[in-house]
Amino acid sequence: MTPQNPLLHTPTRPLPNHVAIIGAGTIGPDIGYYLKSALPQIRLTLVAVNQAALDTALPRCSDYARKAVARGKMSEQHAAAVVDNIDGTTDYARLAGCDWVIEAATENLPLKRRIFAEVEAIVRPDALITSNTSSLPAERIFSGLKHKGRATVTHFFAPAWRNPAVEVIDWKNCHPDTVSYLRWLFCLTGKVPLVTADAVCFMLDRIFDNWCNEAALLLERATAAEIDSVAAEFVHAGPFFVLNLARGNPIITETNTLQAEEEGAHYAPAPIFRSVDNWLTVAPGKPVEVAPQARQAVRDRLLGILFSQSVDILDRAIGEPADLDLGCRVALGFRQGPLELMRGLGEKKAGRILQRLAAERPGMPWPRRPFAAYQDFWRHVLVDDLDEVKVITLRRPEAMNALHDELTDEVLAVIRKFENDARVKGFVITGYGTRAFCAGADIGRFPAMLGDEAAATRYARDCSRLLVHLDAMKKPVVAALNGMALGGGLELAIRCHGIVAMKDAWMQLPEITLGIVPGIGAMVVPYRRWPRAAATFHGMLRRAERLGARQARELGVVDALADDPRGLIGAAVARVKTLAGRASPIARGAVELAPMEAGDGLAAGGQPLSREVLGILEQAVREAAQANTLDAALEIGYRAFGASALTAAAREGIGAFQEGRKPDFAKSG
Repeated sequence: MTPQNPLLHTPTRPLPNHVAIIGAGTIGPDIGYYLKSALPQIRLTLVAVNQAALDTALPRCSDYARKAVARGKMSEQHAAAVVDNIDGTTDYARLAGCDWVIEAATENLPLKRRIFAEVEAIVRPDALITSNTSSLPAERIFSGLKHKGRATVTHFFAPAWRNPAVEVIDWKNCHPDTVSYLRWLFCLTGKVPLVTADAVCFMLDRIFDNWCNEAALLLERATAAEIDSVAAEFVHAGPFFVLNLARGNPIITETNTLQAEEEGAHYAPAPIFRSVDNWLTVAPGKPVEVAPQARQAVRDRLLGILFSQSVDILDRAIGEPADLDLGCRVALGFRQGPLELMRGLGEKKAGRILQRLAAERPGMPWPRRPFAAYQDFWRHVLVDDLDEVKVITLRRPEAMNALHDELTDEVLAVIRKFENDARVKGFVITGYGTRAFCAGADIGRFPAMLGDEAAATRYARDCSRLLVHLDAMKKPVVAALNGMALGGGLELAIRCHGIVAMKDAWMQLPEITLGIVPGIGAMVVPYRRWPRAAATFHGMLRRAERLGARQARELGVVDALADDPRGLIGAAVARVKTLAGRASPIARGAVELAPMEAGDGLAAGGQPLSREVLGILEQAVREAAQANTLDAALEIGYRAFGASALTAAAREGIGAFQEGRKPDFAKSG
């Protein structure tokens, strides 16, 4: 069975050594920069129709790398490796030794087929061959190949070096291992692979292209600026603003013509796309006034086409529901996925919007199943079975897998569903990708509670529902730290019965730098589980010091280290089996606390901290250690969090976080 988490796949081929990209326009070099950033050791060859195109394209990687160094996003050593071993050519014969050829040429089917016929005559029979098309089915592109099993579509989204989404097309002649390998490779290198069926425009372009086409058809009711202003409720940038950025009018004409030929005239592109080069619209965050009747008409149409396309994608099994919502957020800039929007509106309101669409746009897809059927899926977790252990992967890559209420509840629901199943020995919790196990908890509702001690205390208590459940479990749960574990993410990990980690993973409790305290267990549990590491946790709590996985292993906080993602999960599963029936509970009674030396009031990075909040934290740590029950100790932590929410420092710290600046606690205390 194909694993839900791509990194649980065991690849049958190594990482590529030599990658070639055919097409030196915008997206080809961007794909190359992404690959070289993630795999700097590879050789990259850009292929173009003439030397002038190469002369323009080749400096792109150097320019990107230089800017990344200037912004502190990349070390000079890494940047040097990124720009090394890149060459360009107009001669296809130079592709002979390639492990992977990516075509990123013009959206022209005869051209693509000619390119791949020439490529296949040169490269090895096992070399990967993929096309970056956004709309042309793989079967049409690759039908002339002799070795079809190693070829498919890998559809990147602009800007390809930064946008994490990539669609991987599972078509009838593609070998299953090709799809699994590409999912593994993309996830390993920081992308979010979304597998879709081989339908015209696949999954996400069906959403985006028809969203834009309906926007153009609405110009008889509202201006482009008005439509973008209404759309701002749902997306970070309106359809016309994005079309201007991407010079996308010809693309919509091409793709919707293709859909109309395949699925009906109702998909025909708006005629205005052929006569307009640039739209008169507004930038994100600068809306114009829209008359109520026009606003309602635009809102209903945009939501209607979004819902119609979404149910059609699911009814025809073009994509999975969680992938659809995630892809719309990370690739297309939607604030919420379409299925999440449908759920929020409810069946009655969503049904009314679809009925209006059916009246105004006859022929558009209509739901084939009851409303509830489109909402029955895990939105933010992946669940895999591995040797009688349930592996739960936190999947919120756009937020580095940060916890929020729905993710917390999904993890808890999975555990409750299987904890009494005799066939399940225990659970592993890990994060999606290689960067983060869990980067804390979303601020969510907390800013509204600043100044309300009781509400903030209840909030901390409510946020602990999963952790308290873990405390009482008989079956073991092991945290597998695939990357950083921050704040609430680390608090989740330390409540598991065991922790394994990648060798380069690290942990941090940064709350004190925000003028608050970590209120869901970090001031309590570490001192009861690892008393000999108390001095280390003093520093983490009071100075936001980082703890690396290797040091954590020496302290006994981490049980095992791993070199690669598959080894990490293997170690976690082994730890589950070791702990089965003998997991040690957290100490319930009072514990002796190592002394806290007087501090300088500075974070590890030199940032001045709030002395008032430091006092709240230190008092809570001492009182919690003296508590005679774990519940009482945790309650002290909840109340300390509530007390910190009353402070001026919390208002300054949270405000600074939201505004993207460093807090100044000099005035707040």
